[in-house]
Amino acid sequence: MSFTVAIVGRPNVGKSTLFNRLVGKKLALVDDTPGVTRDRRPGDAKLVDLRFTIIDTAGLEEAGADTLEGRMRAQTEAAIDEAELTLFVVDAKSGLTPLDKTFGELLRRSGKPVVLVANKSEARGSDGGFYDAYTLGLGEPVPISAEHGQGMIDLRDAIVEAIGKDRAFPEDGEDEAETNIDVRDSVIGDEADEIEPEYDETKPLRVAIIGRPNAGKSTLINRFLGEDRLLTGPEAGITRDSISVEWDWRGRTIKMFDTAGMRRKARVQEKLEKLSVADSLRSIRFAETVVIVFDATIPFEKQDLQLVDLVLREGRAAVLAFNKWDLVEDPQAVLADLREKTERLLPQARGIRAVPISGQTGYGLDRLMQNIIDTDKVWNKRISTARLNRWLDSVQTQHPPPAVSGRRLKLKYMTQVKARPPAFMVSCTRPDALPESYVRYLTNGLRADFEIPGVPIRIHFKAGENPFEGRKKKR
Repeated sequence: MSFTVAIVGRPNVGKSTLFNRLVGKKLALVDDTPGVTRDRRPGDAKLVDLRFTIIDTAGLEEAGADTLEGRMRAQTEAAIDEAELTLFVVDAKSGLTPLDKTFGELLRRSGKPVVLVANKSEARGSDGGFYDAYTLGLGEPVPISAEHGQGMIDLRDAIVEAIGKDRAFPEDGEDEAETNIDVRDSVIGDEADEIEPEYDETKPLRVAIIGRPNAGKSTLINRFLGEDRLLTGPEAGITRDSISVEWDWRGRTIKMFDTAGMRRKARVQEKLEKLSVADSLRSIRFAETVVIVFDATIPFEKQDLQLVDLVLREGRAAVLAFNKWDLVEDPQAVLADLREKTERLLPQARGIRAVPISGQTGYGLDRLMQNIIDTDKVWNKRISTARLNRWLDSVQTQHPPPAVSGRRLKLKYMTQVKARPPAFMVSCTRPDALPESYVRYLTNGLRADFEIPGVPIRIHFKAGENPFEGRKKKR
């Protein structure tokens, strides 16, 4: 990307709508309620022939530094400092307010290039607000409609003029490689692969942090980054958008997604919270490893267990993090109790890794990252067909499949059809008649014998082809 642009303005002027228009996706949550956006969210923008990084920000408000609005304003000011150009968005439909003039003065004093954007200019009666924008002293406003995509060419020309052609079009701009490619699970076909590939220690890793509201997810990520990158505070439900941040851990790129806290489905009534939860679910599907953050002072609530089950059903690698460990009075006794409850309450994820941590003090974070890497290795594991079939013969010898309706079931052949998570195909007679108890026996055997703890294992059964099917019987 050639340069960085921040979108600022008072609440509900259409900043997130413009952000979504420039990135070409509905990444930021949009609602009629003022103050939806709270954190600063970066994205890769494309505007005609321009390529740049765009930062969506919270609406600028005048408030004390210790309030939620004050902390949101600090995040917006950090985005202005980080950016090389600012798009100051005003609402041409409703006209200027004293707040617009206050922040126009703030941007003028910053000394950085500013493009004044008059949004909602397609609305009837917007001419008055458009001409009022001249009084801000930030140059000629650019009339646009972020919702309908009008005025984007004029916006492009204004950005080029403000930033300069040399900065807007660097010589090596065309050769930049796309880095945000959404690479999903690498699915291996039906052909047996006898080679067990080595785990790539250098490949970037996508990690989602999920949990109930106020479990300490944003504080945890801030501690990893070593800065107050994400908005935090004592209020529950501060995070709304799923925000991605990148950092290096021991030379490996980690892309971590902070998500909104997810309450029980029956309690989620408001449209905005439903949008936040949907955004969190998208982050889970995009991630490779998911960290479920538990509050160590009140662990294993029903919602915690449902979140773990959701992650496993999505096929993601899961790691448990018992946060707020600094508040636990008897760590040894609590740890033993948590281990017992983990084994008892999560039988579908036998061997799942669980780490006590403190996002406030930094305790246990290196151990948590190592467990994330180890779990990802297991999630990517591939086993050769020869080893699987030798194992299948031995487990059938120890415990043969049961007879159903007087006929013995036979498991003939086994191969791994994909990784991420490990999935296997077994050729057998009458797959529909195989009891669920025997499927669990095979699953637990795979976990124990091939060291696949804590990740989903999927086994598919199919009947072998009958070479005589379709032939007429001879009399």
